[in-house]
Amino acid sequence: MDGHVCIVLAQAGQAAASVQATPGWEAWTLLGLIGLMLGALASGRFGVDIVMVGILALLLLLGIVGPTQAVSGFGNPALWTVALLYVVAGGLRETGAITALTTKLIGRPKSARGATARIAAPVAALSAFANNTPIVASFLPVIDTLSRRSGIPASKLYMPLSFAAILGGTCTLIGTSTTLVVHGQILEHNEDIKRQGGELLPVMGMFTIGAVGVPLTIIGAAYVLLLGDKLLPARGHAGLDAQNARQYQTAMRVEPGSPVVGKSVEAAGLRHLPGLFLSRIERADETIIGPEPEEALRGDDVLVFVGILDSVVDLQKIRGLVPLAHEERAAGEDEPRSMRRLVESVVSNSSPLIGRSIRDAGFRTRYGAVVVAVSRQGHTVPGKLGDIVLRPGDTLLMEVGVSFTKRFRQSRDFHLVSELDDAASPRHDRAWIATVILGGLVILISTEVLSPLVGAAAAAAGMVLTRCCTGPQARSSIDWTVVVVIGCAFGIGRAMESTGLANSVAGLLVDAAMPLGPIALLAAIYVVTLLFTMFITNNAAAVLMFPIALAASQEAGLGFMPFAIALAVAASAEFSTPIGYQTNLMVMGPGGYRWLDYTRFGLPLTVLGGVVTVIVAPIVFGF
Repeated sequence: MDGHVCIVLAQAGQAAASVQATPGWEAWTLLGLIGLMLGALASGRFGVDIVMVGILALLLLLGIVGPTQAVSGFGNPALWTVALLYVVAGGLRETGAITALTTKLIGRPKSARGATARIAAPVAALSAFANNTPIVASFLPVIDTLSRRSGIPASKLYMPLSFAAILGGTCTLIGTSTTLVVHGQILEHNEDIKRQGGELLPVMGMFTIGAVGVPLTIIGAAYVLLLGDKLLPARGHAGLDAQNARQYQTAMRVEPGSPVVGKSVEAAGLRHLPGLFLSRIERADETIIGPEPEEALRGDDVLVFVGILDSVVDLQKIRGLVPLAHEERAAGEDEPRSMRRLVESVVSNSSPLIGRSIRDAGFRTRYGAVVVAVSRQGHTVPGKLGDIVLRPGDTLLMEVGVSFTKRFRQSRDFHLVSELDDAASPRHDRAWIATVILGGLVILISTEVLSPLVGAAAAAAGMVLTRCCTGPQARSSIDWTVVVVIGCAFGIGRAMESTGLANSVAGLLVDAAMPLGPIALLAAIYVVTLLFTMFITNNAAAVLMFPIALAASQEAGLGFMPFAIALAVAASAEFSTPIGYQTNLMVMGPGGYRWLDYTRFGLPLTVLGGVVTVIVAPIVFGF
């Protein structure tokens, strides 16, 4: 191991004084800190960002890295490209563009395999061009509704959702943050080399990784479709116990000229909401009790529904329907529905609302709110919504302004004010704008008119300027934990280079694998990256393994691109644990999964991903 000098670090432009010919105390200390980091993350007691910041702080205190090296990652273009792409995905979510693109494709499947097929295709396609984490977040309520409507167990659908997003993300440069991180490291390395006049590494284009990612996605999707129904457990809600759920009555008005006008009740999607019943349609000249599915909707129809909270909330998101009282706006109120929130409130014993009808209570002027639905002791209240006289304990579902919860949480008018997670309504009218922005982003980056960072910045700015999402929504859409982890991982990666630890590990891998050939070395890099991914985040694994992979390829005299592809795929395509990739963790709770469920269904796919990558990457890019 003494012969493995720090060739990579010299080429990367590191200061000669910091380069260790053999590992010194700094390298051994760093190795111990990385072990400590893995142990802390494996325990699950601490957040990933907290652990990474702590390790970086220790490296600073011990003098293993300097301040400039430590924070260099936070100025890396890849990090900010990832952050800005979260804003782009936020605009797609807030406008309902994702739902609009997928609702017709998903439809009403009859079986788990049919549902998986309809989910996998749009999710993989979208994940190729937008961060898969927000894509999965946007699809969680879609899958929940599909499970409740179809009776298909939720556990049959959520893991395929995550796997499809991961697979689709391996098809393009911007499909996953991991590929962007590897791309950013290549650019950073080349900038250092330019100052010395050395040989530059080949960079990734928009579809470079797709040479491996597309066949992997096709093979992986086939695996999920063929074996998902057999290997996945049957847990979660298969159907809904509406009898034991709190029942609401709500009234919605059909906006004239909206997309639902002229459609039948069934075609408008109003017949299959779980636990929700369209009890009547009120028109100026007639009232239709228990309308047939074929009944055509007209502008200004008032639709009266009875059902459970989740479906009443779903109803608010259907384009063309507004709460009956929505047009009765208070003076000076110009807040769009997309800026308003949904809250549940319980009328208190001392409330001035008691004994007054909803119409006469002045919710608009008093609270800036609209009563969407009412429940009394868990049951619906007969009569028209506006005529209901309120009593203590009545539960109101209200559409309110953003400041309502803060202003009235402690009010004596209500026992409880509980804000729901969703906005009152997506910005449906801007869905086409968000879609055009995403399409423009893909075209401009694919044709290399703009770099990924500039393209992502332009698209994010476009989302905010066109009001596809607001400034606060854009800010909240960014997963700052991911940003912090990436930035810290760059600093730790720099320490691995400067201490000689990366070269030492690379030397061990080369000594062990090269006698078996270049394919064996590539497979070794893939496996080690995969193991890192299982214990730490995918982005951190890619950053920490980059100097090792680069040192190994250069010491063996091999081209780096197959190793770069292996890094990006191995750090993304980890399916066998819930912590290997953030989308796996996101679906664990909703799907009711246990750890071994991922191992049973995901481990074969993880192995399959490695086999495809190790075989295809050298064929396409060569050594």
